[in-house]
Amino acid sequence: MAKQALDPDLYINRELSWIAFNERVLIQALDERTPLLEQAKFSAIFSNNLDEFFMVRVASLKAQVEAGINKRSEDGLTPIEQLQAIRENLAPLLRRQQDHYRTRLKQQLHDQGAHLLDYAQLNQRQQLWIDNYFQTAIFPVLTPLAVDPAHPFPFVSNLSLNVAALIRDPETGQSLLARVKVPQTILPRFVAIPTDLADSKDRPVHTAVPLEQVVAFNLELLFPGMSIEGHYFFRVTRDADLELRDLEADDLMIAIEQGLRKRRMGGEVVRLEVADEMPQDMVEMLLDGMSVEENDLYRVDGPLGLDDLFGLMAIPLAKLKDESHSGMTPAVLGRAQRSMLEDGSIKEEEFESIFSVVRRRDVLLHHPYDLFSTSVEEFINQAADDPLVMGIKMTLYRTSKDSPIIAALIRAAENGKQVMALVELKARFDEDNNIQWAKQLESSGVHVVYGVLGLKTHTKIVLVVRKEKERLRSYVHIGTGNYNSKTSRLYTDLGLLSARPELGQDLVELFNYLTGFSKQQEFRKLLVAPVSLRKGMENLIRREIKHAREGGGGHIKAKMNSLVDPEIIALLYEASQAGVIIELIIRGMCCLYPGREGVSDNISVISIIGRFLEHSRVFWFANGGEPEVYIGSADWMPRNLDRRVEAVTSIDEPALRQQLERLLQLYLDDNRGSFDMQEDGSFRQRHPEDVVCNSQLHLIEHWKKGLQTHA
Repeated sequence: MAKQALDPDLYINRELSWIAFNERVLIQALDERTPLLEQAKFSAIFSNNLDEFFMVRVASLKAQVEAGINKRSEDGLTPIEQLQAIRENLAPLLRRQQDHYRTRLKQQLHDQGAHLLDYAQLNQRQQLWIDNYFQTAIFPVLTPLAVDPAHPFPFVSNLSLNVAALIRDPETGQSLLARVKVPQTILPRFVAIPTDLADSKDRPVHTAVPLEQVVAFNLELLFPGMSIEGHYFFRVTRDADLELRDLEADDLMIAIEQGLRKRRMGGEVVRLEVADEMPQDMVEMLLDGMSVEENDLYRVDGPLGLDDLFGLMAIPLAKLKDESHSGMTPAVLGRAQRSMLEDGSIKEEEFESIFSVVRRRDVLLHHPYDLFSTSVEEFINQAADDPLVMGIKMTLYRTSKDSPIIAALIRAAENGKQVMALVELKARFDEDNNIQWAKQLESSGVHVVYGVLGLKTHTKIVLVVRKEKERLRSYVHIGTGNYNSKTSRLYTDLGLLSARPELGQDLVELFNYLTGFSKQQEFRKLLVAPVSLRKGMENLIRREIKHAREGGGGHIKAKMNSLVDPEIIALLYEASQAGVIIELIIRGMCCLYPGREGVSDNISVISIIGRFLEHSRVFWFANGGEPEVYIGSADWMPRNLDRRVEAVTSIDEPALRQQLERLLQLYLDDNRGSFDMQEDGSFRQRHPEDVVCNSQLHLIEHWKKGLQTHA
């Protein structure tokens, strides 16, 4: 079927849509209803997101400009026009973030006993302590670098925070420039000072001063005999995207390792941030010394690199944070878990295994409300130790350091089982971690493969083959999120545990596709990218169009991270015009305009930004009164549908399908972390007038009461 052309006026620029998403993150930091330290966390997330955006997306646009590529985006903008629009849209957000930090966050934290002081605000005893700390803990690791005709401009590494010092030689009267790198990667960004040194009668809970100020106000020790005439801070962001050709496995690993070494140093500068008070002549020296264009300069009225606000979450003030949440063991698996004794050893319970539970029924998991450790990890742990298990196969896209899953796979191999792990080396910013895991797994006897040539393997699947009564039975896990213990506590994700033969056979064949030369185009239950997912999703949407035109009231509800694909958007517009009701829950980028008369009247879009990052993907289709629902790893983006290996599965058990229907409705009813997308593409935060519906808090409370199935 021919691709549908999409009018550029009906498509929102991808980069600007991303900035709108990050603005919603910032709004949570600015929201007075957000606890103070959580405000700091959201501000840090905003900055961290922005760093990655510049390292990848802005870097890509700049590379296109330098290569003379003028290809227009789906909305009709050239690369140069997109870079200009990015800057215009970011400027007010950066001002709002700094204003919040300076005028609200610091002051309100101070009122609560957490003092974030400038060096100039320290009393004599505090200054004496911090100067001594500088000499003993900071001074030995600093390397001052002069900039003059005999010393070329030093290389400034990616995301480093630096002091530009203006120094005068009292003998010659000559002014010189020196650069000192602030060691924030090995020392805390905010240096804690003993609270008993404070002047106030009420001793603060926490006192700290920025590390860069500690360095700046002790520069005379780095340049003895010289006069320090001024100091100013600057920060550099470099192109960090890896350019990788389609290589065989060994060559790919070598290429990535070489690319990572390059990334650590950094590519071309894509952003230079300087303190607002830096003199223009010094700014020009930095621009010239690092070959930075004026358009890539950002003057900042406040501290640089606010991603380091993450560190404030360690301040011991529980009342300024969200109530802690650790998750619960899924009720249906409650008797199938093991427990850890105080000495760290595992106590095996005389209970039935996860396999016996899953043999009887499918199990739907919802993290972080369902504990990852006592569900997914336990599934793999039991598989590693069960003498009846013959083999384990799984994909690893992003996993945590000291991963229990890696340990279980190694133990399984040592127990003589056939173990295969597909490790995706090209998982951005996790490449180094994945290379180390791949080497460790291989050395332990695990078969390690790196996926299909030319495709990134993003699917989240596990296959366990178990011998039962002289025949083999397959058990599967298909999820929306990574097999990562850390992010499982921070991201919302869904997963299905099942022993359905059709799913088991689908995964057997999918792993053959990933490891061999299979060109399979269809599966029984799975929709798999890049072979059947796009066609399958388009057919499901077209079926709703058919129902609507025949008077059956087409209806679609979908939740995902991003909606970017022009063909899917064009089809959704067609569905809306046919009368299909379309309710979308899109956390991140959404390039579709909702609610436009004659185009998308029947489409509504909300975005939820909460304490947990909404990461699950759910697709529900009314199907004329016989609903179908799917979960999986893919968003509606070209990369997910065409350039990655993804798997989406139907949820066939009626009780689980109904649970997902209730979950989608709960999200749609949310009025605490949700934003309504307007017909012009902007977002408006919901503010409840009476009853507050916080979907994530609601789920926490229901899980505590053991009411998972009534979410």
